[in-house]
Amino acid sequence: MHVLLWGFRHKYYNALGERKEKKGSGYATEKAAIKALLQVKAELLSGGSKKVEYENMTVGQWLDIWYESNKKKWKIGTAIQREWIIRTQLKPYLSHFKLQKLDKITYEREFIHKVEGKFKSGTVRLWHTIFKIAINAAVENEMLDRNRFTKVAILNDEETDVKNNFLTPAELNILLNDVKLNENITNYSLILTLAYTGIRRGEALGLQWKNIDFKKHTITVERTRDDKGSRTPKTKNSHRTIVVDEIVMVQLENYKKWCKKELLKDGKKITGETFVFISSDMPEPIKEHIPIHIIRKSIKRTGIHKINVHGLRHTHATILLNNDFNVKAIADRLGNTVQMIYNVYGHVMKKTEKESVLVFKQALNGAKTGANS
Repeated sequence: MHVLLWGFRHKYYNALGERKEKKGSGYATEKAAIKALLQVKAELLSGGSKKVEYENMTVGQWLDIWYESNKKKWKIGTAIQREWIIRTQLKPYLSHFKLQKLDKITYEREFIHKVEGKFKSGTVRLWHTIFKIAINAAVENEMLDRNRFTKVAILNDEETDVKNNFLTPAELNILLNDVKLNENITNYSLILTLAYTGIRRGEALGLQWKNIDFKKHTITVERTRDDKGSRTPKTKNSHRTIVVDEIVMVQLENYKKWCKKELLKDGKKITGETFVFISSDMPEPIKEHIPIHIIRKSIKRTGIHKINVHGLRHTHATILLNNDFNVKAIADRLGNTVQMIYNVYGHVMKKTEKESVLVFKQALNGAKTGANS
């Protein structure tokens, strides 16, 4: 059976005075074809001849045009970088979409969400920035009304690296016992502190003895440190004081006595500003790579699940969540927002929710309840 489809043809002049023709076909009804024709005419009357002319242009075609039109204006390094990003990252995911039809939700689903977790957040932000610049150029050339991609949210590294990057309580015990047995006192004290507090590596390296309150059993985070130096923590929420288990406080008290002896050998004394974790070879603050090596060595010795240093933070959070610890309290303890806890650990919370249903069911086992038939 032959189905009659409707179409239209409309002749017009573009901004350069050139005679053009716009065609449309495949409409199921005459009314639909007329409506499409009227939209084209309205667009042309409002000065949108470029939008009409380039209606079928794909994202890939525009990225090529944009690059070729501007590469000589850019510095050589910039041109090389953008060509690589377009060719290897943007086009493989987005090339086939119509430039005028691509929306924010599709862009996030087909590009951002597919590269998050595979690459560092800074790298994803760079690629997104290049895409936005290209889209801005399309707007300036009157091919688009506006840039739809200016408010795209990109998760940071902490939000994307949690998958499988944590230990079970049993595995954490194996790790801590191994480090205690095989590593020096500084290394064990550091890993124990990271595991029991959930603070970040840089926050632990930035601890000074004035931040340890042995009477109140608290640790105050007020700076972060790496090999480039120390600075204030990454966010406002990162400034915090948390209660610490007695196991950690006893270990830190013993460790402080060891530190006093080591510093005294070098003619130094412990002050409130002395960094807590110092090298066992010389009384200097340890380097940022040390905890990485400790974790790797222990995993190799024990054969437990592979994690990185940040995995101790995720382990701390998941253990608390699996024991129904208050989400707001966890956020305060980790120096995060409640929303970030939901973003990062949503999968853990869903698992906990399912387990809580089972626990409730088991608790009522044998009770004469249920649906009436």
